[in-house]
Amino acid sequence: MMGNQTAEGPKHKKDLTRRKVVVAGAGAAVAVGVGGTLAAGAFAGEKSAAGTTASASGSASETCYKLTSETTEGPYYIDADKLRKDITEDQEGIPLTLRLKVIDSETCKPIRNAAVDIWHCNALGVYSGYEDMGSGGGGGGGTPPSGEPTGEPPSGEPSGGPGGGGGVHQEPTDDERYLRGTWRTDRNGTVEFRTVFPGWYQGRCVHIHTKVHVSGTWTDAGYEGGNTCHTGQFFFDEESVLASAEVAPYSTNTTTRTTLDEDTIYSDNGTEGGLLKLKYRKNGIAKGVVATITMGVDPEATHDGTDDAVQPGASASAS
Repeated sequence: MMGNQTAEGPKHKKDLTRRKVVVAGAGAAVAVGVGGTLAAGAFAGEKSAAGTTASASGSASETCYKLTSETTEGPYYIDADKLRKDITEDQEGIPLTLRLKVIDSETCKPIRNAAVDIWHCNALGVYSGYEDMGSGGGGGGGTPPSGEPTGEPPSGEPSGGPGGGGGVHQEPTDDERYLRGTWRTDRNGTVEFRTVFPGWYQGRCVHIHTKVHVSGTWTDAGYEGGNTCHTGQFFFDEESVLASAEVAPYSTNTTTRTTLDEDTIYSDNGTEGGLLKLKYRKNGIAKGVVATITMGVDPEATHDGTDDAVQPGASASAS
């Protein structure tokens, strides 16, 4: 089952804590990189883009800090994704290894067996499950992006593309589920996903959505019960986005790009706000990127991202 919504309304609106995920088939394809070569090679030996092996358990320098910023869930969350670590399917793009760690922000202890969701658009700004929404012009002729800021902050009501969907959940328009997945944290509170570097669409900077669910039960069918203790987004620095814009298929995305500073959701507070630490070879981003971040959460809280989770001064209209 691919998790289509029924006429009764979005499942997560009826039961925010119930998680039903489907085990992915073993035949899922890896991302296809530049020039049509398989991206799987970029992950060989679990090496980072800089050529060094990154630690999945983080470093001793980690300290307890404020709660990671809560944000809007956005309109394109589907509460019936696949239980898998590799979410690329057949999507082309720069290989991305996303290494996440979940800790209790008060005790700094790792949270094990949490269910972590991630979902994001593809290189041309399209979300699976919502392909009819388009990408606000991605890949459709015109002049390739220059990488320069637009000069004008987004209005909060961008026209066309996923950005125009607002913060209210929308029903899926198709059965595609690429670049979506759920996996559990290990005893160190870590989880790793393999995907592709996200593209952009009108009104938003480059980002990845995430949810963290705790206190539930893992079953043969997936994850059930518990509470959603964190809903957030991960962000990419401008240097990496500019570098990605030079690589196909990102270079064919003609949608006006919103910069990190212009974005209405990013709270401009670094790691606490979801800014990823990135590693990749200089002038060689096409070979792959390793992104890491530690999320400080309150396991006893409930943050489903459907109400007032957006940072002060931000707008939920472009999500």
